[in-house]
Amino acid sequence: MFRVRRIGIVAAVLLAAVAGSPGSTQAQQDPAGSARSVGPAPTADADGGLPAGWSVTGEGTARQLVWHSDEPVPVSDSGVAFYAGDRFLGRPVGTPDGRSFRLRLGPARLGDPSGLQARTGERRLDAAGAGPNRPAGPDRPGERPGLSARPPARLPANAVDPGRPGSYRTATGDYRLPSVRLPGFAARVEMRAVVVAPTNAPGHRPLALFLHGRHATCYGVRGDDASGAWPCPSGTRPIPSYRGYLTDQKLLASQGYVTVSIAANGINGQDYAAEDGGAQARSSLVRQHLARWAAWSAHPASAPPIVRRTAPADLSRVLLIGHSRGGEGVNRAAMDSLYGAPADQDGYHGPVRWHIRGTVLIGPTVFGHNPTPDVPSATILPGCDGDVSDLQGEMYVDATRGVSRGAALHSAVHMVGANHNFFNSEWTPGQAQAPAEDDFWSGDERDRVCSPGTATRLTARQQQTAGAVYIAAAARLFVAGDDRVRPLLDGSGRRAPSAGPVRALTHAVGGRRTPAFLPDGRVTVDGGRLCEEVTDVVSAACLGSGGSGVSPHFVPWEASKEPGRRAVALRWSAAGSTVRVRSAEPVSMAGSRALAMRLIVPPNSRDTRLDVGLTDTSGRRATLGRVRLDGLPGTDRTASYWGQEVRLPLAAAVRAGVDLHRLKSLEIVPRTGSGRAWLVDSWGWRAGTPAVRAADLARVDIGRLTVEEGDTGVRTYRVPVKVTGHGNGRVRLFVADPGTGGVTSREVTVRPGGPGPEVRVEVRGDTRYGYDVSHDVFVKAVRGAVAGSYRGGVTARNDDPAPTVGVAPASASATEGGKLTWRITLSEAADVEISADVVVLPVTSGAELSTTDVDPRWLDMNSGERPLPSRPLSRLRGLSLYADVPPGRTSAEITVPTVTDTVTEPAETVRLRLRIYDESGTRHNGPEFTGTVRDPA
Repeated sequence: MFRVRRIGIVAAVLLAAVAGSPGSTQAQQDPAGSARSVGPAPTADADGGLPAGWSVTGEGTARQLVWHSDEPVPVSDSGVAFYAGDRFLGRPVGTPDGRSFRLRLGPARLGDPSGLQARTGERRLDAAGAGPNRPAGPDRPGERPGLSARPPARLPANAVDPGRPGSYRTATGDYRLPSVRLPGFAARVEMRAVVVAPTNAPGHRPLALFLHGRHATCYGVRGDDASGAWPCPSGTRPIPSYRGYLTDQKLLASQGYVTVSIAANGINGQDYAAEDGGAQARSSLVRQHLARWAAWSAHPASAPPIVRRTAPADLSRVLLIGHSRGGEGVNRAAMDSLYGAPADQDGYHGPVRWHIRGTVLIGPTVFGHNPTPDVPSATILPGCDGDVSDLQGEMYVDATRGVSRGAALHSAVHMVGANHNFFNSEWTPGQAQAPAEDDFWSGDERDRVCSPGTATRLTARQQQTAGAVYIAAAARLFVAGDDRVRPLLDGSGRRAPSAGPVRALTHAVGGRRTPAFLPDGRVTVDGGRLCEEVTDVVSAACLGSGGSGVSPHFVPWEASKEPGRRAVALRWSAAGSTVRVRSAEPVSMAGSRALAMRLIVPPNSRDTRLDVGLTDTSGRRATLGRVRLDGLPGTDRTASYWGQEVRLPLAAAVRAGVDLHRLKSLEIVPRTGSGRAWLVDSWGWRAGTPAVRAADLARVDIGRLTVEEGDTGVRTYRVPVKVTGHGNGRVRLFVADPGTGGVTSREVTVRPGGPGPEVRVEVRGDTRYGYDVSHDVFVKAVRGAVAGSYRGGVTARNDDPAPTVGVAPASASATEGGKLTWRITLSEAADVEISADVVVLPVTSGAELSTTDVDPRWLDMNSGERPLPSRPLSRLRGLSLYADVPPGRTSAEITVPTVTDTVTEPAETVRLRLRIYDESGTRHNGPEFTGTVRDPA
């Protein structure tokens, strides 16, 4: 069988790709919800209906979905994701050049192959963009999709505004230290930073450290050709992403903070193959810098000039700020500072001489769904994020519930109209030194929420100003302990006037909240539905049917089913129908001042009204009051099904004699004619920010064992699981079966110092070449534990030699109107599809076969070019031929069809070369071969 593809490829002929990359089923979700339907699986050699550039290789556990790109895919924080229509398939592993991407399928069903898509965030990579955007949820009556959406109502101003500049003078300067080596990375990583700090502030000052996200690393001296290479090639220079937060730094420095923003291009250029997407490496880099600051604080004379010129840093008061993958990096740094990382994975092995008081996470990734529960956090969720478009950073809030003491406040700030890139000025067009772009992309159609110029979209300056204000709010609350700014972060519905026109809605868990009616717990529901946030069963899913849209609360992870992640779904067609949430055990809200609930209503919906009541175990009931909600502005390109915090005072329950120590049920009664809503959770709430002390938690890290598959027999291996820290904890283990594609899970107790949970896998030997097979294991914290390295397993490495690839005949011939035919041959059959690409070279003598000598349909399919004007085939830059030898076979044909003409011509020749790739993705030139076409006799 021979197939040619229109795009230029990196064929990865002998590429042994690892299975899956960070968040291989978690970072995106079906816009119709978290339930995913599946269709029939195409066979490995029956994928002729695949779109151009796509192939399925291998059989059984070795099946992989492969996409090849014409051009290198730009570096992004969310990375590349594969979809079948709107169904998320997973995140592939890319080759270093950014052109070839592979996702392990195993026996999993692919569905309709014609709907395959490669995306980064909401941007389509493998084809032109989709059609017009649709509103996600109800429209306003009479509103057309092309019009601007209405922004949320303006909130009351907070009594204290943290965005006002302080009185301290500041100085700015860089430092550059010797680069460091980090585990798993071949090239050293830079130790470079820009410092903005006060010059006249008294005493030691708190330290705020910024870490940028995953972006292109280098650009040409003429301001073009951005790439992800590291070190930067000759003629290019590093993109100064670390200098993109100067607005934030200057505001904090004027208020008395020492600020430092560190460079991480060396990680961005090498994390494409890191199992955790580079989170551990970024944590190591952060702690390497903190260690230097601790040393400089103790020995000021050893510090760089900019550090000596400014106020000394107080390492007992540290705030970490991370953008995108930098957010995941600083979260891991906070975790590693409390519960040490495994030495073989960590790039810092010194003492912890600092105390992290909080983190600010801007449009962050959280591939592991593994927040640090006892370090307060504020997560900014950009409403128009086109990169981390599922707003998975919500898990820094939701995934902390019930894990530890719950005293640390975890806040989410949904910033309507903000995109991903503009929080960093070096990623912002018109401000950046290197090429930059608006990450939100809607193709040729105007998005009524997020296109520039709409009523809801922020300008770059507005977004940067608002970002600085909310970073300063977190600093003032977490580090300075000023509770007066808490209403800006904890769902109290206040705004900071200095943030300008931004509409920022907030909610939170932790603080002085006490658990009330949590859908994850032992509850039952009458009149509504206890729904699964992540499931492949449509009828059980929270957003399984009924409109498009994405919820950050329901973002999937590594498994298609996640036990324990639930919400309460409400749907009504008449006012007055009660939804009752009953707890199996009495709930206490004693000492609370209000009932706080996080409620989702559909985007663009208006005036959803709900009465809320409580009933105690003796039957006494009180209606607390009525809440009114409008949906967030949204389209099918935004993640706008987001929980808004509402509060109702408990005074009515006290007056009615309801026993707040022994509550039985929560009642929600819709007062609008029809609608939908989802209860994320409910809490007893009172004002204040408690002191936070980190609990003694167990830490679980899963390693990766790589073994040779062997030639015969079955060998059993144990997945390396390490448990450290203090105290017992509960985690949920997920085990993927590469043979069936299924994932099983179980909840287990972990104890530091013990052997760890036992997970054994079987590896079967053979003697035919194939890809490596990964037996993957994932872990999530449930209670009393944290998960560091959340994914690992056993990889059975192919140890059989690749077959030799040849071409016969070396010189083919045909008469005009016939076909030039060659056979690509293998020395022996393989278990996977062997692919090769073929390039056309200029002939060394005589006439060359031209565009008017070949079938025009063949030419269009393989190059996108037209025959006229006539030109030699070797001059076509986009001409690529792609030959596949299916699994179990030893040959395939490649043909070039020709056409007849009336012109008498000499013999014309085409000169070709086969190109082969080894297991590392390195290209090797194969044999040359030729074909000659002659006029009919």
